[in-house]
Amino acid sequence: MYEKSIEVLNKAIADELYGVHQYMFFHFHCDNQGLDLLSGLFKRTAIEEMMHIELYADRILFLKGSVELKASAEVVTLTDVTQMVKMACDIEEEAIKTYNQWAMECGNSADSQSKKLLEDVIADEERHYSQYSDELEKLEKYGDNYLALQSIERSKTISLAPPGANKP
Repeated sequence: MYEKSIEVLNKAIADELYGVHQYMFFHFHCDNQGLDLLSGLFKRTAIEEMMHIELYADRILFLKGSVELKASAEVVTLTDVTQMVKMACDIEEEAIKTYNQWAMECGNSADSQSKKLLEDVIADEERHYSQYSDELEKLEKYGDNYLALQSIERSKTISLAPPGANKP
């Protein structure tokens, strides 16, 4: 009875898994470059995407379906920060569009709870898009100076930390 909902929820899991992997890759590389603010944003987004996976999986299991844990794409190995943020905007924008379509499909299949779940997640994806869009505007406006300020902030934090508390 809920085959279509199970199918789209598993597709959503695949997209979220891809997002987790991609955002963690970006987190690691921003952290390595001393860009704590962007690194933290990518990490927080990845964690929220993991929470979405859990919500989708719970719903699939409630519908007596089988959860599939396969990412929809491979990680793209970008190290240019501006390209990372542009890609994050694209990922979130695509999720908003796709999840809206899937929510309508669930509604058309008389599964209002899966529809509502997708709509709730869309609100998170819109917030993510807004955050990345704001970061992209700052990068375009201030360029490397914006990144340098983040790196300097990390250096100040490390230099003021008590002995033994420095980040490697």
